[in-house]
Amino acid sequence: MKKEWNQYDPGSLYDELIAALHQPREASYKLVEYLRHLTPERFRQCVQESEAVIREMGITFTVYSDAGNIDRAWPFDIIPRIIPATEWDRTEIGLKQRIRALNMFIQDIYNGGKILKDGVMPADIVLQSKGYRQACIGMTPPHGVWANICGSDLVRHSDGVLYVLEDNLRVPSGVAYMLENRNITKRVLPEIFNTLPIRPVSNYPAQLYEMLASLRPDLDDPTIALMTPGIYNSAYFEHAFLAQQAGLVLLEGADLVVGNDNYVYMKTIKGLERVDVIYRRIDDDFIDPEVFREDSMLGVPGIMRAWKEGKVAIANAPGCGVADDKVIYAYVPDMIRYYLGEEPSLPNVPTYVCRRDEDRAYVLEHLAELVVKPANESGGYGMLVGPHSTAEKVEEFRKLIQEDPNNYIAQPTLSLSVTPTSCETPNQERIKIAPRHVDLRPFILSGKDIFVTPGGLTRVALVEGSLVVNSSQGGGSKDTWIVGDVQEGEEV
Repeated sequence: MKKEWNQYDPGSLYDELIAALHQPREASYKLVEYLRHLTPERFRQCVQESEAVIREMGITFTVYSDAGNIDRAWPFDIIPRIIPATEWDRTEIGLKQRIRALNMFIQDIYNGGKILKDGVMPADIVLQSKGYRQACIGMTPPHGVWANICGSDLVRHSDGVLYVLEDNLRVPSGVAYMLENRNITKRVLPEIFNTLPIRPVSNYPAQLYEMLASLRPDLDDPTIALMTPGIYNSAYFEHAFLAQQAGLVLLEGADLVVGNDNYVYMKTIKGLERVDVIYRRIDDDFIDPEVFREDSMLGVPGIMRAWKEGKVAIANAPGCGVADDKVIYAYVPDMIRYYLGEEPSLPNVPTYVCRRDEDRAYVLEHLAELVVKPANESGGYGMLVGPHSTAEKVEEFRKLIQEDPNNYIAQPTLSLSVTPTSCETPNQERIKIAPRHVDLRPFILSGKDIFVTPGGLTRVALVEGSLVVNSSQGGGSKDTWIVGDVQEGEEV
């Protein structure tokens, strides 16, 4: 593969592994040298082995836009993405700062709304958000933490700075793929793990269990369940994987019932058994038909009543999605200053809030240059990427913004960083190495303590020139290595 690596040139783009032509970054030098000395045949064999492992282990995701909601094999690239440990340590501090402020914000708005009364942010932004739940007013979850599992998406611009693109607080997904990416990479590139100090991610399931157990400090051995919408959900592979790895009981809403004593019970062949903590992978709208959508067949009637009485802990807490709103995202730096008295360690992507007259005028004038997002969509749906859109699509979004400016934000089209990625040539005669855009989703667990995964899920836009990394939109993923300062005795 020497020829491929010698020809690899990221040009003016910021590359995670290669500083310039023939110049690997310090942290990635050993990896690049290792890959350079693989023969093309051996490299292709590694790619084929990774594909075989994915099929063998049944690592899939569902694309709802496909006819019949097809399960696809997880798209994976064997060339890892590397972040130096010194940079990651600073990033981890910023992620912890951010989740502390977000949890304080959610706690505040359901208990007096001091931040709104003090005019730090407009009250109607919060009270009219689709994620705001009146049913949660007056509640305080264990440790005052509402978002127990968070996946904040980070992107690196051409200036080399990592920016927070958005916070995913409702039911963030992807951590199972992060763990499986590491397992696959260790199987197909085992030798390199002996030469680099790569921080481990394998303790995430244990950390998840420990965090969930901490939500019932009154119990020595709580029964913990993962509540899934079922086998047809796009993330069901992850639900089953995490339940198995963390030692959780995998249940659907139909497997649970709220008793007359307002405790939650699961149905077993031995009768009803109490459930103390529920890690729910179901949106608020469907969790309790008595409180939210009456037609929900996924939830458990009365579960909100049990939660309010403290007879079951729910992670993430109902109502936390208010801080998942992309308009409220624009105010997170203000939250950090207000609640913590600190300057944000991690910057937001510059954001135009279309409810503001000045911002809206700028957005409408520069629509073809910007990325426009609705407040509550996820997965890359419902957004406009101006430079890659048609004139008709731009005009469609112009009308949407004019009709409902409160529902939209806009951001500049960042020059996302790239990393070397293996790509099939058109005739599939060989595999070439080419730059592809990436982002990063670290996972933050918050309970009694805060734990940040070392790295996270790197998602890669497999289509040349594309900025859309979501698997549902044709993206793939890579293993993410934090290189440096592995403590003695840790296993990667």
